[in-house]
Amino acid sequence: MKFSTQIKPISYLKANTAEVVRTLQEQREPLIITQNGEAKIVVQDIQSYEETQETLALLKILAIANREIAEGKSRPVAEVFERLRKRGASR
Repeated sequence: MKFSTQIKPISYLKANTAEVVRTLQEQREPLIITQNGEAKIVVQDIQSYEETQETLALLKILAIANREIAEGKSRPVAEVFERLRKRGASR
């Protein structure tokens, strides 16, 4: 994705809001909005935003798991299943 084609001034957003919304939904690429020549915000469609948030959540879970493995806070899966089987048998 080339961000250089997705940069617009805030005046463009103000004057073309409906078109911008339609384009974001169709193209599913973020739009960078500038103010006084500087990038200030990124606008994206809701579906892309939700997908990004889900991806970030999964990456956080993976990072936590990797940290716990590095700290020795994990157990082999066979051991975990054996403990679960023993619990189930004792009920």
